[in-house]
Amino acid sequence: MAKIYNGGVPLAGAVRSGFLESVHHGSVVVLDRTGAVVAAAGDVAAPIFPRSANKPFQAIGMLRAGLRLADPADLAIVCASHSGEEFHRDRVAALLRTAGVDDSALRCPPELPLGPEASSAVLRAGGGPSRIAMNCSGKHAGMLLTCRAAGWPVAEYWRPEHPLQRHLRDAVEEVTGERVGAVGVDGCGAPVLAVSLTGLARGYLRLVEAEPGSVERTVADAMRAHPLLVAGTGRDDTRLMTGVPGLLAKSGAEGVLAVALPGVGAVALKIDDGAARARTPVLAAALRRLAVADGSGPNLPLPADLVEVPVLGGGEPVGSVRALW
Repeated sequence: MAKIYNGGVPLAGAVRSGFLESVHHGSVVVLDRTGAVVAAAGDVAAPIFPRSANKPFQAIGMLRAGLRLADPADLAIVCASHSGEEFHRDRVAALLRTAGVDDSALRCPPELPLGPEASSAVLRAGGGPSRIAMNCSGKHAGMLLTCRAAGWPVAEYWRPEHPLQRHLRDAVEEVTGERVGAVGVDGCGAPVLAVSLTGLARGYLRLVEAEPGSVERTVADAMRAHPLLVAGTGRDDTRLMTGVPGLLAKSGAEGVLAVALPGVGAVALKIDDGAARARTPVLAAALRRLAVADGSGPNLPLPADLVEVPVLGGGEPVGSVRALW
């Protein structure tokens, strides 16, 4: 019988006017540069759905299947959970043209851009929800191109039994070092594969520690070179990779976040109630533990509003969401 995630412990709390108003439970694991666990809280061994944090692993599978992209920016958008800003949509549209298809070939559902400004711009221009604006459209475009490159049928490329998805599952298992614990349907319609937080962190560490020119390192380098494509203006992933040189970061829905820094280590976490606001304060606490565990005490600066996410009252800061562990 497969392991079942048992949930986490109190990891973050929202403090308003000096009063602890809400508590977020979750699980987090911290690995050092060798992959050894130096800190953990909650259940880090049972499988969880990493959601979009799996995208770099899936991109590795695509490259191994024959996907070839001339520009690393294209690989970054394949790994992205983008905001649907105009430059994101343009990049995905260009990828689709190379496959000889339009966005009607994408399985991901039509949506408005994630960001309010980008969404408003689309509506002001007379547009509406589209498949290309959906945050996973880059991954789906990459899947279509991979099918073309490998000679696999494009029809129903999202089905778990399709050769593409079987190949991507193999890649996820190989990079994380464990068997997939469950298969579900992600928000975009493609399969989502469950692995443990420890396996997730192990996979991210492998990406940043891989040899230059390897498939794993190629994915990590593309994401770190183009953090704005991976997420978008003001988004956490973009800010983390921009603010900490060398850091690889990717979030997933339902409170998942994974990061790795070469020569330092990796962190993977899940907030049980899915609250995105608790992710970066917990990450900051995890990185502090990593700094203590590392004899050199690496400098891992994060923006102050990510270490403690502001809580507002009357439009002004009156507290913060902060780590409790």
